[in-house]
Amino acid sequence: MNIIYHKSSKTFHLFNDEISYIMIIMQNGHLGQLYFGKRIHDKEDFSYLLEVSQRPMGSYVFEGDRTFSLEYLKQEYPVYGSTDYRHPAVEILQSNGSRISDFKFQSYVIEHGKPKLEGLPATYTEDDSEAETLIVDLLDEVTGIRIQLLYTIFASGGIIARSSRFYNEGDEAVHLLQAMSLSLDLPDYDYEWVQLSGAWSRERHVKVRRLEQGIQAVDSMRGHSSHEHNPFMVLKRPTADEHQGEVIGFSLIYSGNFLIQAEVDTHTNSRVLVGINPAGFDWKLDVNESFQTPEAVMVYSGQGLNGMSQTFHRLYQKRLARGYWRDKERPILNNNWEATYFDFTEERLVEIAKKAKECGVELFVLDDGWFGERCNDRAGLGDWVANPKRLANGVVGIAEKIEKLGMKFGLWFEPEMVNKDSNLYREHPDWIISVPGRNKSHGRYQYVLDFSRKEIVDHIYNMMAKILSEAKVSYIKWDMNRSITECFSKELPADRQGEVFHRYILGVYDLYERLTSTFPEVLFESCASGGGRFDPGMLYYAPQGWASDDSDAVERLKIQYGTSFCYPISSIGSHVSVIPNHQVYRNTPLHTRANVAYFGTFGYELDLNKLTENEIHEVKAQINFMKKYRSILQFGTFYRLKSPFEGNETVWMVVSEDKKIAIVGWYRTLNVVNDAYRRVQLKGLNPDYRYKNSLNKTENYGDELMNLGLITTDVTAGEVPSDQKPCTDFESRIYILEAVEQGDWK
Repeated sequence: MNIIYHKSSKTFHLFNDEISYIMIIMQNGHLGQLYFGKRIHDKEDFSYLLEVSQRPMGSYVFEGDRTFSLEYLKQEYPVYGSTDYRHPAVEILQSNGSRISDFKFQSYVIEHGKPKLEGLPATYTEDDSEAETLIVDLLDEVTGIRIQLLYTIFASGGIIARSSRFYNEGDEAVHLLQAMSLSLDLPDYDYEWVQLSGAWSRERHVKVRRLEQGIQAVDSMRGHSSHEHNPFMVLKRPTADEHQGEVIGFSLIYSGNFLIQAEVDTHTNSRVLVGINPAGFDWKLDVNESFQTPEAVMVYSGQGLNGMSQTFHRLYQKRLARGYWRDKERPILNNNWEATYFDFTEERLVEIAKKAKECGVELFVLDDGWFGERCNDRAGLGDWVANPKRLANGVVGIAEKIEKLGMKFGLWFEPEMVNKDSNLYREHPDWIISVPGRNKSHGRYQYVLDFSRKEIVDHIYNMMAKILSEAKVSYIKWDMNRSITECFSKELPADRQGEVFHRYILGVYDLYERLTSTFPEVLFESCASGGGRFDPGMLYYAPQGWASDDSDAVERLKIQYGTSFCYPISSIGSHVSVIPNHQVYRNTPLHTRANVAYFGTFGYELDLNKLTENEIHEVKAQINFMKKYRSILQFGTFYRLKSPFEGNETVWMVVSEDKKIAIVGWYRTLNVVNDAYRRVQLKGLNPDYRYKNSLNKTENYGDELMNLGLITTDVTAGEVPSDQKPCTDFESRIYILEAVEQGDWK
């Protein structure tokens, strides 16, 4: 890993064994973009990559020169209106009404390691040798606004982490209207755009289309990253696939309103912008104040989509997630929500927990309904005090009972919300986000607390901390069940109302930071009506997230497949639920529900007392399997092999670090008849190891399995023999491949 500045050519070269990133100080003082891609040799001068020419209808920077126009140049942090007509990275409203800026290079420093972003989640290093950071200072002399552009390159992986810091060193306040975390200009548009989009219960579906001239984007204006679009995007060459080809992934470590946009101009340049959504954003930057943008991460891979994903997985699992649970296997849990909803007593909970313990479950989670007057979703939110009608001895009592059974105890909170029918609202009706004199829209009969106000965050922290200090709570499910409407804070002046969305998310981060610091051994799981805030910002505080409220195994194939494009398997909350499924009313086999949920944190969302004796026997076997292999399932190298978006079969696999164990998940949605013989080529094995396949009762070298393939043919290939069990819809199998010691080979 190196960052080199070549003074004679005014070029910066950031590189490691996999990538190069090259910039230049252009003749007008702005930073130009020269190259981002596969590692190339360093040399003194790359300035030939900055091409200029005279074009009709161009506007030019220098008097008498008809070649230097920002409109046709690739830039690092572009502005609008001074010969560049494309969308900018930064826009600043000044007191005279002007939005024109001119940020020129001033200086740079190179630091070992990676600086912390105050108040924001970000990737980090544990040793200075893991990364180097280039900090470039730019200055607009008219306004006195200084920007620091931060570029961190990690020692391994095709990773560049970027963000921007603004300092007002001028004489008067300005308003930041656009302050992106990342801008990248690419020299062509021969890419396919890949996004993760959907809605509640069908989050993070993979959508692919060609990049074309004009603008395409994903964004959120809901106050959170949203079910609709994830703050993640990929540009891939049309010939690239899961296993080969050039791919660039973009991910924003942020949980609020975001924008990821690609603009292709008529000269084939592609500009990617990643950052806070400028719609509704207006940050007043007073004299001597500063503003830090969230961090954006770019990953370049020459080994296709799997190569990109594996880089994100390693980075986010080890250098974004933090704390006690970062590297630990996740406990197998039983959540009572779909078992009881609001209809439970303490005795019923203990009855469910006893059966869970008998089956081998390690953690029992009490979901919504334990507090205030919370007998339905119309009341109680905000009153984080146990309801004695439900819990006679409070949270302390139920936690002790669960602990005596030999399990850990977990608890549900929705700390950012309030019902009007609550003591908190009756005492503080002015604490919700709303506009005076206008209608107050609700979602799920609840309202959003104004977390831009410190006193409100303090109040919620004190209520939650009291419970966590008194009771043996080992796990918190942190839910958030509505988007923000009528965004307005009663405590901010008119010229700062454009700050509320961002200040709200900073308040959420502050509450998370305080709770995770005070209670470091509590496992936090983020949730937002399932996957409404499944983003890297949350992963910094909660090492796992409830991926979707849809727990149907067939739907989860798409959800978990898409999620794996950016997020590690250890972060994906996945449970076995009851049938008919409560979201799509589908009946799927118990083994398929488990076979999908294995590739995540794993747990049960049902009352195990209601299963048959044979089903309980199967559940016990599932739990034993997960305990045996969960380290590999959650922390091994994950490969996508066949996509649920492209056919009837889905296949994925995970390989242990030493390549001695591989676990393959195979899934077929609808049954087939007189089918072809089937096999799938595996990935990531040691070609020289011989692997025992206990399901097929075969032994094969790794190179066989990767080139000839794993045979997945079953009784659907031809007529079903009378002595064999037929397959049905929603079939699945798990293949365990274990390397055999050479002395044991037959």
